[in-house]
Amino acid sequence: MKRNFTALSLAAGLLLAGASFSGCKSNALSPSVNAAGGKPAGPMKEEPNVAFKDLHGASISLASFKGKVVLVNFWATYCEPCRTEIPWLIEFQRKYASKGFSVLGVGMDDEGAKVVQPWVQTTTFDVNGQPTLMDYPIVIGDDDIADKFGGLWAYPTSFLVTRDGKIAKKYIGMIDKEDLEKQIQALLGS
Repeated sequence: MKRNFTALSLAAGLLLAGASFSGCKSNALSPSVNAAGGKPAGPMKEEPNVAFKDLHGASISLASFKGKVVLVNFWATYCEPCRTEIPWLIEFQRKYASKGFSVLGVGMDDEGAKVVQPWVQTTTFDVNGQPTLMDYPIVIGDDDIADKFGGLWAYPTSFLVTRDGKIAKKYIGMIDKEDLEKQIQALLGS
């Protein structure tokens, strides 16, 4: 009887923990913050020295975004929480780009651009009642790139980077839209 109660308690605890987390599992394990709104990543660390390939194979370095506040958003085409937050990211890109903000979407599908490029070109999102394609820069990531960010535990995972290239905040799982917008505004000085 005690064994059944312990097993049931453990199962209930795992179910409750899973219900409070909204993210798709990735292959890498490196949990360092909680999904609900993100927590400061501790003392601000320098952004990693990393270069991505865009959907056409051209190299784009993260350092090329210095001078802008950047949200580096790791996502995958099969990830439902990613699909939920993409319209918010499109809104932020449109609302704050002129003030020095950019989203950098990092597609993490194992098949790379072969899967990500057609998906980005054909999948629309409801943004303020209008069907909209992802209109911010999209690049391709892999495990080596993820490792430079400390590894990824789940998709989406996002890093908010300051104008001078420091990681201000890390979100594991779906972002909290209102919290992220406040963080963007603060870093932009809005």
